[in-house]
Amino acid sequence: MATTLAACNEQTDVAEPAPRPVRTVTLEKSEAGVPVVLTGRIEALDEASLGFRLSGRMIERTVNAGDRVEAGQLLGRLEALNELNALTAAKANVAAAQAKLTQVRNHFERQQTLLSQGWTTRANFDQAEREVRTAEAQLDASEAQLKSAHDQVDFTELKADAEGVVTGVGAEPGEVVQAGQMIVRLARHGGRDAIFDVPAQVLRTAPTDRAVDVRLADDASVTATGRVREVSPQADPVTRTFQVKVGLTDPPDAMRLGATVIGTLQTDAVPMIEIPSSALTEFNGHPAVWIVDPKALTVEIRNVDVLRFDPASVTISQGLATGDVVVTAGVQALRPGQKVRLLGLDS
Repeated sequence: MATTLAACNEQTDVAEPAPRPVRTVTLEKSEAGVPVVLTGRIEALDEASLGFRLSGRMIERTVNAGDRVEAGQLLGRLEALNELNALTAAKANVAAAQAKLTQVRNHFERQQTLLSQGWTTRANFDQAEREVRTAEAQLDASEAQLKSAHDQVDFTELKADAEGVVTGVGAEPGEVVQAGQMIVRLARHGGRDAIFDVPAQVLRTAPTDRAVDVRLADDASVTATGRVREVSPQADPVTRTFQVKVGLTDPPDAMRLGATVIGTLQTDAVPMIEIPSSALTEFNGHPAVWIVDPKALTVEIRNVDVLRFDPASVTISQGLATGDVVVTAGVQALRPGQKVRLLGLDS
């Protein structure tokens, strides 16, 4: 019994965990502008989807993707049998209306002569005059129908409205197509855009009117300069980025439509902090870093806003301040309030 009591009174000291060694860096804020590099593609400044104004069976398409076309060049043709028949009927109606007008005019002239000589009544003369007006109106209506029939025949042919390059086709000969359906997509000659998907953070810091340097991704010697001409007012629902169109000035021929390009823009100088990419972790679904209390030598986690991410470094726009001590190595094994031992304190 005495042995048992002695064992209960015995104090067992639990050794406190040794502080975890970490590497750190003391932050300094930079005012320099950060070059933003984005990957995009070349598109036509003005691109249109061309289609027939009528529905019908397409019997011919004279161009393919990649073909260069001139203004007025034939691109495709619909079967026009019904339209040609309607045109023939409209021509016959015009001929009949002209004959009718000639007949009633002759009758009117006779009635006019007889009335002046007193050999007919005023009622007969008025009737002849009304017949002339009716025949003239019928001729006008027939000529309008003839013009419409001509237009319908013309609409069976699809022609290029401007010089350009065919970038896509939407139907093959023999298919029944609907009015307005895309048959040929034409990139009109006259300019090119570099299209980029830009994060919202970059839009906030980008200058409103500054040149953008653009180069081919597979040949850095092929370059061009442009300026932002259009920014999408709404973010893409999937990527949450905004489409930005950069109008290029005298782009070289090597910058073909669809080519991959790299754009570089120097942002305005704003207060920002750079940290090694190894310091970045995640907390509550958002980017975060571990901050060291230099007096208590404990750590806490803090969410931050990332402006730009590179393999070697991360640019932070909000969440950190000058003088903060950030853990740069060992971030995956830390917990809030944990004691740490600093292996290196860079300044």
